[in-house]
Amino acid sequence: MFEKEKSFSLNPVHFFAISCDCLRLVKKDQEPPFRTHSLPSTSKLTQDYPFAKMAMGWHEDGLAFSIMVDQPFIRSHLPDVTRGDSIELFIDTRDLKSAGFNTRFCHHFFFLPEPIEGEQKGEITHFRTEDSHPLCDPQLLECKTQLGKKDYKIKIFIPSQCLYGYDPKQFDRIGFTYRINRTSGHPQHFSVVSQEYQVDQQPSLWASIKLI
Repeated sequence: MFEKEKSFSLNPVHFFAISCDCLRLVKKDQEPPFRTHSLPSTSKLTQDYPFAKMAMGWHEDGLAFSIMVDQPFIRSHLPDVTRGDSIELFIDTRDLKSAGFNTRFCHHFFFLPEPIEGEQKGEITHFRTEDSHPLCDPQLLECKTQLGKKDYKIKIFIPSQCLYGYDPKQFDRIGFTYRINRTSGHPQHFSVVSQEYQVDQQPSLWASIKLI
């Protein structure tokens, strides 16, 4: 007897390699404006319901982000940040598409709209033993939140000290994706759908961001 065929699904994002440009910021503490620095919406490819937008800018001293979520903050959760409202950023400072695992250049950061017992931000990258190195000091990460009744905004800055291998003069491209979680479930993705893949373990599927 033949085994019953297992059902599977394919999202349009599986057929496209996502790449886009990221503009330089004049000052490292400058907030990336949505008018000029917004990342494109990929919700039609990931088949997500879009509820947030993100602007991104680069500087020799680090990477800056502005995230606007058009839903009210409910609550965050630790240690599993995916169970509540949170922002996850995944960065590969060398954009190594040939690697099917996290190299020493990969990073997984989280940011919460409000701190939980003093914790609001940090790096939670999982490395193989040979690629392991100390995670960044969460005190070096910057996170400022504006909570509204119907929405909230988060401003983030990740300094170069927290980005192993970050050198825009020598490497003008990085790998990047994000996952914006909400308490009600159904997160918003950029280039990797977490229902299909382990986002934090698949840097080869992260988008390519050109630093211009």
